[in-house]
Amino acid sequence: MRIFLKSGLLLFAGAVLASCAGQQKGGMTAEEYLGYNPDEQQLQIGDDIAIAQTQYGKIKGYILHGVYTYLGVPYGASTEGENRFMPPQPCQPWDDIMPTVFYGDTAPQNTKGKYTNSYSTFADHWNYWDVSEDCLKLNVWTPNTDNKKRPVLVWLHGGGYTSGSGIEQDGYNGENLAREGDVVFVTINHRLGAMGYTDFSAVDEKFKDSGNVGMLDIHAALQWVHDNIANFGGDPGNVTIMGQSGGGAKVCNMIAMSDNKGLVHKGVALSGNAYSAADQTYTSALGKYIFEKSGKTMKQLQEMPWEEYYAFANQCARDFAAEHPEAPVRGGFSPVADGVHFPKGTFYENPDDWSKDVAMMFCTTTAEWGRSRTDAKLEEIGKEEAIEMMKAPGLFGGPTKTAEQAAASYEAYAKVAELLGKKKPIDIVNLQGASRDRVVATADAKKKQAAPVYMALFDYQPHMFNERMRAFHCADICYWFKNTDKMITHTGGGKEPRVLSDKMSAALLNFMKTGNPNNSLLPEWPEYTPEQGALMLLNNECKVLNDPDREARAAGM
Repeated sequence: MRIFLKSGLLLFAGAVLASCAGQQKGGMTAEEYLGYNPDEQQLQIGDDIAIAQTQYGKIKGYILHGVYTYLGVPYGASTEGENRFMPPQPCQPWDDIMPTVFYGDTAPQNTKGKYTNSYSTFADHWNYWDVSEDCLKLNVWTPNTDNKKRPVLVWLHGGGYTSGSGIEQDGYNGENLAREGDVVFVTINHRLGAMGYTDFSAVDEKFKDSGNVGMLDIHAALQWVHDNIANFGGDPGNVTIMGQSGGGAKVCNMIAMSDNKGLVHKGVALSGNAYSAADQTYTSALGKYIFEKSGKTMKQLQEMPWEEYYAFANQCARDFAAEHPEAPVRGGFSPVADGVHFPKGTFYENPDDWSKDVAMMFCTTTAEWGRSRTDAKLEEIGKEEAIEMMKAPGLFGGPTKTAEQAAASYEAYAKVAELLGKKKPIDIVNLQGASRDRVVATADAKKKQAAPVYMALFDYQPHMFNERMRAFHCADICYWFKNTDKMITHTGGGKEPRVLSDKMSAALLNFMKTGNPNNSLLPEWPEYTPEQGALMLLNNECKVLNDPDREARAAGM
């Protein structure tokens, strides 16, 4: 109950702030700004309200602020027991009208420590409720269940491949974008970590797909969208997938996945990307190691309580990695390059693959892993201290730098900091830590195909915590979705972040509709090319820059 009340109060506070501020924006009334009358009844729910048909049976949601809302909609059967490690199975049809008014169970993962009494809990206030293997559920927000063919956005949550949910943050809420953009917004849960990516292909042919069942869940959700979204006022022929961090990598995976032809039409990856899947030599060896260490049959592994298998498999992954220091798979569990669902080489190599027609947009932030967010002392470090910090490997590993290499890195990123109007040594450390190596490599790989690619760099700094938050990892999500007054602990709320959100959401909506983010609120946004590296800097002043950290990346910094 504590979790529900906490999130609910913050949501309510954001709505009130939005209502009050809306009355002052350009002379607009609250109704004109919000898209609904805040003085009328906000919620409609009842026996004959928001009824929709799915392929498995009818569901019943509610209407909030004029948006039809369906939460916890099943798109696949429970993944427990004989369905564990297997591709997702269809739901059993139902005869009655199923209430779908609250979020479905989160996929098995470690949720301990999410609610410690800390600034982190205050800022992110994660939403986690029940956790179970009956997790193949999705959420839908739509302006109407008519036959209008609206663009569809499917959000893939972050958390790497091991954690997260479709409503982990309040910023994932689809109500505002659905209403104000006249689109259909979908978020999903799917299997994660050891439950979604243990590769038992070397143990038993029956489990040849086990290393990719988490991705096959997403495919099944996309198939559900294709088959059902017209009943929710959406266009199955215009589906954009979007995700952040691990969700951004999943976007790249889905566009490279052979199964998704006709299901995906555009992709947006925020602060996460991928241009290859894991080497099956390693993943299948890890799966065999887990099997042999267990001393159990595959049937017994399927029947273990998920908590026991989860803990056992993760310990095995740590032990296996220690025995194989060359381990190429972070954490041991991620999509597998099996040559069937995912190519064994670099993604997008085939210029004639179905993905050639999928336009993509990438965005990262300037302080993904801001080091001083929770350590005010780092705001005052000098150049030498910053160089010392820059010797260490990055968040995802890499070699330790010599003093000379770290000093060269500092000077290279100092030029980027000057270009962005940043002056503190800690800003230079943050820019190095937010290295764009992988996103540029992924965009370059996608440019081997014909569809356009666009790049952005988010740099807005909320005025909280003595200006230490900066443009942190996850910061930009709520701006794309017009949720800056809902996810107020990420933005501070009010007019300034809302104005930037208007620009970014307009870009997203245009991209969803046309494959091009250009709109009247932003300067001309050129396509990305490896030669120019054009990107849109997203801040109070939005402007185009050409690959501002090219020199630092080229120097291997």
